[in-house]
Amino acid sequence: MTAAFSRRQPEENRWLLIFEGIIGIIAGVLVFIWPGITALILLYFIAAWAIVTGILEIIAAIQLRKEIENEWLLAIAGVASVLFGILAAIRPGAGALAILWVIGTYAIIFGVMLLILGLRLRNWNTPGPPVI
Repeated sequence: MTAAFSRRQPEENRWLLIFEGIIGIIAGVLVFIWPGITALILLYFIAAWAIVTGILEIIAAIQLRKEIENEWLLAIAGVASVLFGILAAIRPGAGALAILWVIGTYAIIFGVMLLILGLRLRNWNTPGPPVI
């Protein structure tokens, strides 16, 4: 939203940026007011995304069957996406728990990678060759 008030921003883009900022603020307030509903809606969006993605992967596998070998792997991935989406929509509690496990695993791996990077960069600013 602050970019909307920049002098470098063309006049026609300012209102779109202001509108985007207002929508973001409203979404943030709604998340604080109804966190349970927000999580459920997010889960349904993820379920719908998985179903649509899976269907498109199946269609792509069918279209690619004459072009490449092992296109069935793409079809199986599509079926898995569709099944995940359906199960997440039917059993939102289990779907939310699965997504939490994925996010938790990501956070742990990401944190470890940043720690390793921090250890490797701690001597970066010292004279001489960097310690890697």
